Amino acid sequence: MKCAVMGAGAWGTALANLLAENGHEAAIWSFEEDVADSISTSHENPRFLPGVALHPGIRASHEKSDVLAGTDFVVLASPSQVLRSVVHDCTGTVGPDATVVVATKGIERQTLQLMTDVAAAEFPGRSIVAFSGPSFAAEVAARQPTALVAASVSAAAAVRVQDAFSSPSFRVYTHDDVVGVELGGALKNVMAVATGISDGLGLGFNARAALMTRGLAEITRLGVKLGARQATFAGLAGFGDLVLTCTGALSRNRSVGLEIGRGRALADVLAGRETVAEGVTTTESAKALAEREGVDMPIVTAVHRILFERQPARWALVELMARDLRSEED
Repeated sequence: MKCAVMGAGAWGTALANLLAENGHEAAIWSFEEDVADSISTSHENPRFLPGVALHPGIRASHEKSDVLAGTDFVVLASPSQVLRSVVHDCTGTVGPDATVVVATKGIERQTLQLMTDVAAAEFPGRSIVAFSGPSFAAEVAARQPTALVAASVSAAAAVRVQDAFSSPSFRVYTHDDVVGVELGGALKNVMAVATGISDGLGLGFNARAALMTRGLAEITRLGVKLGARQATFAGLAGFGDLVLTCTGALSRNRSVGLEIGRGRALADVLAGRETVAEGVTTTESAKALAEREGVDMPIVTAVHRILFERQPARWALVELMARDLRSEED
């Protein structure tokens, strides 16, 4: 297939590389001109995926139209809060039969829409597929064994994504619970910030395990309220991605939490980063979405207080422990 990847961060670059290695014609759009030049001329992305030799067949451009012309397979990999603006001008270039793969994880802050909803609004009539699961871009690029989920209301579209990306080191499962797969991928980033804060405070493995377990309960509670199936959150896009992001040393969201837990201000932590930690913006969206739906999410609320209301991290976690006692199944 002729494939276009919109976004040349670490994840978009790794996915473009995987498509090229699988024999597809892969082009990647980069917001940064120097990144596009580096991918095209030296077959590397030193800003976002350093140390990885990219497939020489990948074509990169700073111009969206150059990448999208004639494509029948479009992968969206830009940060969640700019995704709509990135794709807004692309609809006239993407054919009506194209498959649109949403590899971005998050909840749009203004509308509280999932990323597949944003894609469906900007690409009406196209097949939309959510692509999520436990995956660090560097490990995918290094051909380390990885498993993801392709979820769509169209079984044929999900299989198309499965076939396009699957390789000896990259296994893709299909799914039809788009809401569950999307929410699992978005909300685990908030929980990773929470566990990072806990680790930064030196609260130990017991606290981390409790936050992950109760965090999964919160994610599931909101997901079911929005129409997702409970079982989805026990799968790759739920439990799997949560474990990876809350414990992995490569997790950007956990690393932000670590610095906050060690006493640094959020603005100072973010100022030194070129890459996006989706959990920060998703915390705002998740809190607003939970309030809209009347769903209790105390960990999300605690992270919001720490990040945006200047509550000392230790106080927020003490308040979590002091909540009214209840049944675990309540």
